[in-house]
Amino acid sequence: MICLGLESTAHTFGCSIVNDKGKILSDSRSMFTSEEGGMIPNKVAEFHKANKEAVVQQALDEANLDFNNIDIIAFSQGPGMPLSLAVGKDYAKELAGKYSKPLIPVNHLIGHLEIGKLLTKAKDPVFILATGANTQIIAYESGKYRLFGETLDIGIGNALDKFGRAVNLGFPAGPKIEQLAKKGNYIELPYTVKGMDLAFSGIVTECINKFKKNAKKEDLCFSLQETAFAMLTEVTERALAHTNKREALLIGGVAANQRLSEMLSIMCRERKAKFFAVPLKYSGDQAAMIAWTGILQYESEREHYDKLDISKIDIKPNWRSDEVEVTWI
Repeated sequence: MICLGLESTAHTFGCSIVNDKGKILSDSRSMFTSEEGGMIPNKVAEFHKANKEAVVQQALDEANLDFNNIDIIAFSQGPGMPLSLAVGKDYAKELAGKYSKPLIPVNHLIGHLEIGKLLTKAKDPVFILATGANTQIIAYESGKYRLFGETLDIGIGNALDKFGRAVNLGFPAGPKIEQLAKKGNYIELPYTVKGMDLAFSGIVTECINKFKKNAKKEDLCFSLQETAFAMLTEVTERALAHTNKREALLIGGVAANQRLSEMLSIMCRERKAKFFAVPLKYSGDQAAMIAWTGILQYESEREHYDKLDISKIDIKPNWRSDEVEVTWI
């Protein structure tokens, strides 16, 4: 079985073709960037509309396939930016209708979890989901991916980008913050952990205030990382203890940060647990995770998706990962 997946929840429009053995046959993507102002929703959506056909054709060419070889089509139904989601949804419905293919709506966050498991061979981990809009501690239990902790305000990626905009680092800011942090020293910042939940907005506000008072940019980048990542490491350790799981898997765009991986790895080693991080290429938003999850869903509920009325499918901008019935485990 071969699935073509589309991703369009935020800044990236991606298309990937994956088979039922988990082999990624192609992975094409186009990412909106900006020197200032971050992601303006209507501009991002227009960017996706302008690039969608070329991205899909590139994925087909890379896999040396055409739509006759595609069995099913999957797309990111949510959560995400509504205007961006709508571009992917509309194009997925158009292609599924034109070529008479079953259409599989996928939860973007579940996609991150499943591509992480596929590529690292982790079996039953505690997930640290660290993306732009989402920061969650997740583990599988009784038919669903359950949330054991999450951000109470903004995601870790958005926190880094918000600080980056304030100090003129452009978008995305995470990689630049990581590099500047290597030259910095620690400045005390708020540390906000409430049980298993976290909050990042107060840390960002304090960093911006200190920047306005002439604190060094390198020191603020270092301190922001160390504080926020220590918070994530603390709640991950508590989740491992609570669930008695022996694996931790870091996923999402912020998984590209080597310092976060280092801190989590040290904690896992001390607990005699295995630490995994999704490969850098698949840490951020991409369509391979949508295609692979689409295959898992379709194989577990083929009859449902074969009868699904495509015309009634819409986006779910606020769709939580713990609302999904995980039928394939």
